[in-house]
Amino acid sequence: MMLSYREFMEKKEFALPELIAFSYGRLVADPPADFDARLPAPPFLMIDRILLMEADGRRGRIAAEKDIRVDAWYFQCHMPGDPVQPGCLGLDAVWQLMGFYGAWRGGLGAGRALGCDGVHFTGQVRPHHLVVRYEIAVRRYAALAESGASVIIGDGTISVDGETIAEIHQARTGLFRGIVYGDYPRGPERTISS
Repeated sequence: MMLSYREFMEKKEFALPELIAFSYGRLVADPPADFDARLPAPPFLMIDRILLMEADGRRGRIAAEKDIRVDAWYFQCHMPGDPVQPGCLGLDAVWQLMGFYGAWRGGLGAGRALGCDGVHFTGQVRPHHLVVRYEIAVRRYAALAESGASVIIGDGTISVDGETIAEIHQARTGLFRGIVYGDYPRGPERTISS
């Protein structure tokens, strides 16, 4: 299932096994130096499939989905007797997708969420729902030559079973070299441990 770096950058759709392989750094067989981008591993991976990746100059589009499972970990604890997916997980899915998009566009380094200008919720994800869809209009992808970082800015829409439940404005994600904490759980001397 491994892809060459060129195949990865030319691919427009990704299935769950490929996304999990990317989480563990095992999707791209010949990554360039500093190709440290990862997705969170399950259960925190909030995407089951990427349906569309498009680039048009500095702009682009992403569409992805997540199947809703009645036994999802977040329904078990948020909130007992009134299960609902935390809204922040939808926002995190947008950041996850934008980081993946940055790596797909050629950005190097590890991804970090950088914020957004606004989130507006008009609905929620409940255990009886079937599918959450994420659509992102990438407004700007920029590779910053001086620092080697990349920045992705976009607007996202989250819908569940065809109904829009959230809009995210000016979400920002970056890829940065040299920030990977690869020796976890060991840490620097000043790390506080319990």
